[in-house]
Amino acid sequence: MENKKRCEWVPLNDPLYVKYHDEEWGVPVHDDRLLFEALILDGAQAGLSWITILRRRENYRQAYDNFDPQKVARYGEEKIAQLLADAGIIRNRRKVESSVNNARVFLEIQKECASFDKYIWQFVGGKTKINRWESIKEMPATSPESEAMSKDLKKRGFKFAGPTICYAFMQAAGLINDHTVDCFRYREVMEL
Repeated sequence: MENKKRCEWVPLNDPLYVKYHDEEWGVPVHDDRLLFEALILDGAQAGLSWITILRRRENYRQAYDNFDPQKVARYGEEKIAQLLADAGIIRNRRKVESSVNNARVFLEIQKECASFDKYIWQFVGGKTKINRWESIKEMPATSPESEAMSKDLKKRGFKFAGPTICYAFMQAAGLINDHTVDCFRYREVMEL
């Protein structure tokens, strides 16, 4: 691995985490399916470390029909039972049931707003919000934007969409650039 300065939260001895940081985290996402995936995975992360979810992401993609919201919205009790028996994902009934519920709400938002992308990016005025953190110690767990997003998603019926989960989603999906200013990805992400 080349000797580049990265955000201090990245464990340099974990190639999966380094690859995620270097290639995905903070990159603006405008594809509805990928936005749905990020929301479901951030909800699954609640109370856990991100690496726990990242190591299971491929299992999630397989178990959740590649996060096709149309398919997930149609999951019934049989499919939920199958998911709860799948050791490759987090087998928490509330999280699994909320993912099905959230798929249904996601589709309603798509219908109402023409796309989920159009809806979700409104919380940052349609473009990535650039932060200038010197250290992760300065980085908040929530923001006014994540609080507004959480409030609106919950009002629409989303579960596992608190302000902290929404902030993590915003970081991952590039609604905000939270790479620290000394990280090599900070400028690269700004130019995307």
